[in-house]
Amino acid sequence: MATTMFFEETVKCQGGKEEMDIEFGRSSFYDEDSIYLNVDGKSIIMDRATAKKFVESAAGVGHYFGFID
Repeated sequence: MATTMFFEETVKCQGGKEEMDIEFGRSSFYDEDSIYLNVDGKSIIMDRATAKKFVESAAGVGHYFGFID
């Protein structure tokens, strides 16, 4: 399986009390490359339809906050 990591960080809550390890990127484990997501050591590889929704939702919230054009 080939992966390309795009994000890996321990993310802390604004309140400072909680945190989680998040990693995501692309995976070629299955016939169709897609997005993998690992949160606190629990991993999934999304089907392409779910990956598309995930990316569209992330982009939507990014636009909302002005993080992306």
